[in-house]
Amino acid sequence: MPTFSLLTLNCFGVPSPSTKTRLLTLCRELDALRADVVCLQEVQAHPYRRLLARAATGYPHCAYEPFVHAPKGGLFTLSRYPIIESRFVLYRERGLWYTPALADWILHKGALITRLQIDQLPVVVFNTHLTANYTGHWGRHNLFARHEWEQLQQLAELVNEQPANALVLVAGDFNIPRGSWLSDEFLKLTGLIDPLAGDHRPTFRLHTGMPARYAAAIDFGLLRVPSALQMTINSGRCLDHKYRLLNGQEGFLSDHDAIELRLSWTDREGDISQP
Repeated sequence: MPTFSLLTLNCFGVPSPSTKTRLLTLCRELDALRADVVCLQEVQAHPYRRLLARAATGYPHCAYEPFVHAPKGGLFTLSRYPIIESRFVLYRERGLWYTPALADWILHKGALITRLQIDQLPVVVFNTHLTANYTGHWGRHNLFARHEWEQLQQLAELVNEQPANALVLVAGDFNIPRGSWLSDEFLKLTGLIDPLAGDHRPTFRLHTGMPARYAAAIDFGLLRVPSALQMTINSGRCLDHKYRLLNGQEGFLSDHDAIELRLSWTDREGDISQP
């Protein structure tokens, strides 16, 4: 029975004295978990991108969009399988430069789309990181929520363009709470499945002094299954506790938990590799 696994993590790859050690330890854990594809967000400097590509030895293939100081959008995808094609799509709505969203605007947030083939099955992986909501409120009239909704609608357009015979996975830090109107309407637009629907445990770990309302389930691993497949889906969080870091200290690998998808399937209608 064919299988496929994906892990997504906002790796908090911002320049700081501890980042190199955290990311090297993360690579050790990624090699142990042996996911087939890893979608990383917030890789905010090329030295960290090179470190991840070098140290995650179990992933010989990678995709990113070159940019001035970092991968565009901070997005970096690692794969055990050869990558057939990758492209980056910039979000049309990137927030306002004169608000706290300036950092998102500079990073040029968007979606990194990677194409693979697993046992004759076309697989399309979206790695994305939406604009942050700096108010911690996601009502329909909130400025940041409206910007996020514009990005989600564009992302839905891209998802709906994918061939019907492809397994489509959409993963990343959405910066919107699971079960909000934003996530619910995005799922309706795309027909994507959220295997963790109803699990509202926060995936973001609050920094000191942050209000409790920012703790939310904002990381997603979604999928659309071709009708020709009978799919078994297992999903959960991982990399969610403290680890022994390479410097001997204990600490979290990121301020986010990772989301993992593990899939297996049978083909109900013959060769699904043909459109």
